[in-house]
Amino acid sequence: MEVLSRRHILALTAAAILLPRISWAGPARADTPFGLNVRDFGARGDGTTIDTPAVNAAIDHLASRGGGTLYFPAGSYACYTIRLKSHIRLYLDAGAVIVAAPTPIEGMTSGGYDQDVDLPESYRDFQDHGHGHWRNSLIWGEGLNDIAIEGPGLIWGKGLGRGHDYDKGMPISGRPGVGDKAIALKLCRNVLLRDFRMLQAGWFGLLATGVDNLTIDNLLIDTNRDGLDIDCCKNVRISNCTINSPWDDAICPKSSYALGYPRATENVTITNCYVSGSYVIGSVLDGSYKVFLPEPKGTHGRIKLGTESNGGFRNITISNIVFDKCRGIALETVDGAHLEDITITNISMREVTTAPIFLRLGRRMRGPAGVVPGTLKRVIISNITSSAAAIMPSIIAGVEGYKVEDIRISDMFLQSLGGADPALASRMPPLNEAGYPEPNMFGDLPASGLFVRQARNIELDHIEFQTQKPDPRPVFWLQDVDGFRTGHIRRPIGATVFTQRVTGMEMDRP
Repeated sequence: MEVLSRRHILALTAAAILLPRISWAGPARADTPFGLNVRDFGARGDGTTIDTPAVNAAIDHLASRGGGTLYFPAGSYACYTIRLKSHIRLYLDAGAVIVAAPTPIEGMTSGGYDQDVDLPESYRDFQDHGHGHWRNSLIWGEGLNDIAIEGPGLIWGKGLGRGHDYDKGMPISGRPGVGDKAIALKLCRNVLLRDFRMLQAGWFGLLATGVDNLTIDNLLIDTNRDGLDIDCCKNVRISNCTINSPWDDAICPKSSYALGYPRATENVTITNCYVSGSYVIGSVLDGSYKVFLPEPKGTHGRIKLGTESNGGFRNITISNIVFDKCRGIALETVDGAHLEDITITNISMREVTTAPIFLRLGRRMRGPAGVVPGTLKRVIISNITSSAAAIMPSIIAGVEGYKVEDIRISDMFLQSLGGADPALASRMPPLNEAGYPEPNMFGDLPASGLFVRQARNIELDHIEFQTQKPDPRPVFWLQDVDGFRTGHIRRPIGATVFTQRVTGMEMDRP
């Protein structure tokens, strides 16, 4: 080991004297092995004391040091709005719960959750109200980079609203002091959300808008509306998540106008996840999986692209997903956006409550004037099994002048209930071009397997359509279709095909 000379010692001492002194906010804090302990800043964790001032003071302190980890040991931390900053990591240890504190439903004259200003009137109504507000949340951040929330703890949105008071049929979102989102992020970069659990997370468990380089891994979300809303985001990885959301969608990429301009959601992978829509809130979290009896009307719980669709969707893969007692896959563009280059594979659906596959290019056009319908094309769907709890077929539907195109569907087993009313076989569904996109938007359909209208270049291969009860409807119902090819299709004995204004049709024998 080299021994420092007297000259080296004097030089180091002089350099130390010349270094600027660091000003620390508050008394000295001792870092734990996990980071800075939130209790050192006065957080009680008793479930009653409002710990927000302590949490935000700790975040400010870490930010003044250039960032770091804020550690939550076991305890129940009642909070209103927690304001994230760049380079901050929240770590929730086992037994740690961040609880959304309650507010009166009529709002608060002071205190409570932060309130956003309304979007400019020029585009305020181009998306649902909740998509244009971020700060009325339990945890929010805007314009940040390098942030994370991790650990085996729980975020419980106990005091959050769901955007509406459903019992009284009235909207409550936007009232002063009232929060309705668990986590909201706007225009952030390099975000990691991993390993924690969420219960009863409000209108959105996560609303991420304009967030790039977003990784979401191993979350368990048992919630009363949307699980994950990924809006106008790029480079997103969602993996190994379990989401139960009976009253709304589980994983929902969107592309709204909430930033004041259209921005695509693109380069997204969703893999190795489980989504459900009929289990009592909290029962997936505790592992008991209690089914609602009766099941909630309009069970959701699915993966859906849309309905907010001003900016578009590109380069998205969905793979290795289990759908349980919920709606199926939905790809929707109805506000002028391009939805292109989507791959969906290795999906297992049990007791699907609506259409297993719903592809909709529509003409709602909620957005700037002069925009025309977009495109829905280059979609590959393969390796799917589906047992349905409904008589609804899969649906591919465009509008006049704007066709869904270049769709490849293969290697599937699709089973429906069957047993439809014979009169349904001759029904002519309405166009409903500007309607809100849902599988039930056309009413009961005259097909048992696949309903296709306003489409081009549709190809099916190695697919079996099966009904549990004999069904009088055609297995395929095709109208205004250019290019419809099938190979290796198995369908119920005696099932027919309805065609109207169909060209380029090539079908193998049943």
